[in-house]
Amino acid sequence: MSEHKIESIRVHRILIPAKAVHSHGSGDVAGINVVILEITTDTGITGWGEASPWPVFTGTSEGNAAVLHVHLRPHLIGQDPVQVERHMTMADKVVVGHPEAKAALEMALLDITGKISGLSVSELVGGRMRDDMGMSFSIANPDFSADLDDIAAMWDDGVRIFKFKTGFAGHKFDLMRCERMREIYGDEADLRIDYNQGLPAYDAVRCIRDLEAFRPTFVEQPVKMHERDVLAHIAHVIDTPIMADESVFDPKGALYGAQIRIADIYSLKIMKSGGIRRALEVAAIARAAGIEIYGGCMFETGLAHAAGAHLMAAVPDLVLQCEFYMATYYAQEDILTDPFPVRNGRVHVPQGPGLGVAVDPDRLARYSVCSPLG
Repeated sequence: MSEHKIESIRVHRILIPAKAVHSHGSGDVAGINVVILEITTDTGITGWGEASPWPVFTGTSEGNAAVLHVHLRPHLIGQDPVQVERHMTMADKVVVGHPEAKAALEMALLDITGKISGLSVSELVGGRMRDDMGMSFSIANPDFSADLDDIAAMWDDGVRIFKFKTGFAGHKFDLMRCERMREIYGDEADLRIDYNQGLPAYDAVRCIRDLEAFRPTFVEQPVKMHERDVLAHIAHVIDTPIMADESVFDPKGALYGAQIRIADIYSLKIMKSGGIRRALEVAAIARAAGIEIYGGCMFETGLAHAAGAHLMAAVPDLVLQCEFYMATYYAQEDILTDPFPVRNGRVHVPQGPGLGVAVDPDRLARYSVCSPLG
């Protein structure tokens, strides 16, 4: 037991405009609509967490704010912040689902624990295997000419991994974009494909086989999240590796996916799993089954990116790298005091105790959509 007690909890809902609309097989997004959790101890230590939901995928910001303020807050005030597993077990008993709110809670508690101990979050959850990793940018602007301009600028920044969001404007549009990228950048570009559930099951194999001509590294979640048997069939008959994202959320889903060989790769996300440590359990199941992982993200600020970077730093094997581009290349502005560390096309794991980043209170207030709760 530590000598620290949770004294206050504040919940902030914020909306940061995006530089451009991003289209997906499951809908369009034009901003970062998240919940920021601020937990302060009686000794003056503040930990930060983020819940980054997407209504068509995991949940809503309104729902996650209510979970944190109404349902979990009464169980946390006066408690020892270092007892992370105790609090996460409580959260699972008090509220069903809402993994993003639980991820925010764990994030803030680990941030505090790291600041108390002097250890980074990646060290707290197992140790740092790497200090940086390649960054993937998602090509998702329905105006492809604008995307090409952005890609050229990022290419100059050292970015070499690009993931096409497909399935929202027709098969010919998807083929045209892939062909154009190969014409301009050749095999120097690492191309990936993400349908975000955008293909009908009956036509998925044909469409994917057409795109295989452009040598994608993987194809992500071509069919609906509940069509797990279909996804497993696609993974069996398609040569290109298939990734499961929406179809695998947590350790239970990862275990079932391994049993039916749902995919060759899992997209590992803190928001799906309900926290960093549960995500590491997903990664362990995948590793035992010979399934690769990829560091995915939701529509996040640099705060959640920092947690994601610590997660991926603690994963023993990481071949396919990560995303975490939103704070740098998607949001009009971030909420961190210093830019999230992306250099030469690589995400660098923040240094220092806890998450290793600090939230700018003025920016937090600027993008708040209502008064803080708590």
